[in-house]
This record gives sequence, C-alpha cells and structure tokens, in this order.
Amino acid sequence: MDLKKRLGNVKDRINKAALTSSRDPESIHLVTVSKTIPANRVKEAIEAGVTILGENYIQEARNKFNILGTYPVSWHFIGHLQSNKAKYAVRLFDLIHTVDTLKLARELDKQAKKVNKIQDVLIQINISKEPSKSGSDIKNAANLIEDVVFLENLSVKGLMAMPPFFNNPEKARPYFIALRNLRDQIQKAFPGVVLNELSMGMTGDFEVAIEEGATLVRIGTAIFGERR
Repeated sequence: MDLKKRLGNVKDRINKAALTSSRDPESIHLVTVSKTIPANRVKEAIEAGVTILGENYIQEARNKFNILGTYPVSWHFIGHLQSNKAKYAVRLFDLIHTVDTLKLARELDKQAKKVNKIQDVLIQINISKEPSKSGSDIKNAANLIEDVVFLENLSVKGLMAMPPFFNNPEKARPYFIALRNLRDQIQKAFPGVVLNELSMGMTGDFEVAIEEGATLVRIGTAIFGERR
C-alpha cells in the first residue's frame, strides 16, 4: 500500500472512531510522526494531505525545516526537550507537547520572549509512572500548570501522555481515561485555564484514545511503514 492510501486509511479510522464515540471528527487532529523519515518522504506525505508534522529531535527537525519550511504545515515537537535546545524549539515549532518541568517552561518562556512569540505548549504527564519515561508526576501536575500559566510567553493548551506499550490497545484505555480525568480535575481547579487538547494515542491504540477524548493522535508507523 502506498503512502497516500495508508494516510487515507488512517484518516478513515480516525473518522470512524470519532463517530462511534459521538464526536465530531473535525475535533481530532492527526499529528504525522515524521522522525527519522527523510525529507523527500515527508514532502510526499505533505503532498498527500498531511497538515501536522511531529518531530522528536531538534537537529533533525531543523534540517527538514530548511528544506520543507515553505510548505503550509504545522510543526509539533513531541520528543524529550532539553532546556539548552529551547531557543531552537520556539523558532521551529507551533506546539511543544513535552513540557514536563518548570525549568524547561521558564527557558521556553525566556526564548519565546526574545522572538516576540507566545509559544503554545502541552504539559507532559508520566501517566504510567514509568521511570524510563519523561513527564510530570501526576500529583505535581496541577502545581506545575499553576506555575506555568503565569509565564507571559507560554500558553498551556492541554496535556500529553504515553501509556505503556501493549499488544492489546484495550489495556491502554485506563491510562487515557486517567489523563482525561486529570485534565478535568485541573480544569475545575483553575477555571481560567482552558485545557482543550489531549495528545494521546499512537499507531497501536489511537482509536481507543479517541474514544476517551484524544484531540491529537500521534501516528507514524501506520502512515510511513515500519522504521528501519
């Protein structure tokens, strides 16, 4: 199956999962994960209808942006971000999914101010409490958001998480529910903060994530095929 057909298949599955959950398919956005994919293949994906690219590595993204930056796509950063790369991140990305510490948030705010930008961000939550994964502790999430919302050049749009990998997507459902519930609790505690976005769900489990409220699904393998 070629890239255009795979992309169409993924979009059909997103629409079907949305309608099954009585949701508007337009409320769910596909973040096409293009990490490690060569620029010529990413260009092919854009021409096939991709509108959001998700990148994990700053240097790789900078190289691709130099080639593809004139295309009308939105660039999202979905990998672990070190504070010393913040200045590059705010210049390249429309949305940063992986803000997990106040230190990083402050550096992004500082760099965004330098370029006169309000940087949209998501707060990454370690919803599975796995030591190997980045993300704010669930207990500290509300405090982190309370601090971040006072940073003038950042705008918190929602939460992001990665559950453990399961062969059965149903096993990921409790983690998606937990992220949605956490978002609702924080929203109730801070009514002035609008947390519309939930970035959750990947190739193996995105339909379940949509059923539980995902607004951004991060999908690479189902579009580009297995990475080598």
